[in-house]
Amino acid sequence: MRTRGYFGETRHRRMLAEYPLGRAFLAGVARLSRDELRALQERRFRSVLARAWQVPFYRRRWGAKGIEPGDIRGLDDIARLPPFSKSDLMQSVAEHPPFGDYHGVDLAAGERPSVVFHTTSGTTGAPQPVFFGAWDREVQNLLLARAYLFQGLRPDDVVHSVYGFGMVNGGHYVREALLHFTKSLVLPAGTGLETRSEQQVALMRAFGATVIVGFVDYIKRLAQVARGQGIEPGRDIKIRMISGHVGQEDRGAIAAAWGGAEVFDWYGVADTGIIAADGPERDGLHVWEDAHYLEIVDPDTHAPRSDGEPGNMCVTALFKDGVYPIVRFDTNDVSAFLPAGAAARGSVFRRIRGFQGRSDQMVKLRGINVYPTAIGSHLGEHPAATGEYVCRVERRDGRDEMTVVVEVRPEAPRADLAPALQALLRHKLGVEVHVELAGPGATAPLTQIEARQKPIRLIDRRRP
Repeated sequence: MRTRGYFGETRHRRMLAEYPLGRAFLAGVARLSRDELRALQERRFRSVLARAWQVPFYRRRWGAKGIEPGDIRGLDDIARLPPFSKSDLMQSVAEHPPFGDYHGVDLAAGERPSVVFHTTSGTTGAPQPVFFGAWDREVQNLLLARAYLFQGLRPDDVVHSVYGFGMVNGGHYVREALLHFTKSLVLPAGTGLETRSEQQVALMRAFGATVIVGFVDYIKRLAQVARGQGIEPGRDIKIRMISGHVGQEDRGAIAAAWGGAEVFDWYGVADTGIIAADGPERDGLHVWEDAHYLEIVDPDTHAPRSDGEPGNMCVTALFKDGVYPIVRFDTNDVSAFLPAGAAARGSVFRRIRGFQGRSDQMVKLRGINVYPTAIGSHLGEHPAATGEYVCRVERRDGRDEMTVVVEVRPEAPRADLAPALQALLRHKLGVEVHVELAGPGATAPLTQIEARQKPIRLIDRRRP
């Protein structure tokens, strides 16, 4: 707990009281009744709503719908407010360059509040400016540390982080969370572009890494690099825990790649930070409902989805009532609520299935919805596949066709392998796709796995 010098003793105590972590979390807010939790959400929502009315972006959008201050009295009315997505934020940037008008920061003023500035990675388009105030930045850090501790992070752990630095938030955010709210030692290696993969493996071995955090695509890649150097994960590098973004990936394959490490998932976006995380039971991701109001909505109509029915995650950040309030941000990331009821550890918080794909990158093939990011979990069932792949979509003879370029192990027999993988994907996806075989590392220039936090999994050649 190292934020006291940064915030002062009083503010530090207030933050931990409002957003507890560790044992205080499990004994406190995690055990509220649903009515008590709702009352807490309502109070925080009113504060965020009041701040949002001061921001031009919201006044413009809400006013266009005929909504006036006072019309929205609480969360029961939230569906009246129009959701927004990254495209709306980028339109704000285009109309009010270079930072947009959705954050309420007057950057031209002689005095302005302290802000942390980052951008998104640009995975789905141009990088988006992201602002954080001092309070919400530290709450965001705390909520991530809450997840790591909930999953079993220990004070004596050496954490190897492969989140990128530069303008993106990831590496900075994760390092701050671990440094300010845990006692673990952090190796901030970054991506393969920032610290070569071979060097990362050497650092993990030399400094005794016990935990890896990051995007699991690259974490699996590091295990391959280690074995290529004659270093056996689990024996020469004793990783016991991996916490990253698993989504639809095969946890068993990730665990096996690192000698049987426990694998935990969590979900968040740059604008809000962490939203939900696995607990020790790894039975759905617990939504941090004291800090977020999460809706699962229809991608087109934004009507609420029933429990178990997939839809877009639409989030309102209940702790961001300062620099950049967030009210009904449609992430375009797909998930579903699990049936209501207490989880194994007794948390009152609702749980979601985790990231299942992006609705704005979904490809419809002969009436079937295909999410490129979910294909890796299917390929993981075939022993010849390394787990690396990229999807290519083209328009042929009047219809959309997808080709999956699959990396396969060098020792795998090639005879009949492509038809076998094609049959596997047809069974799993419910629609025919084409398969091309490639050797280990062949897709890296297309996915940019060494350079990006999130590898590219879809190349869309239908667009001009």
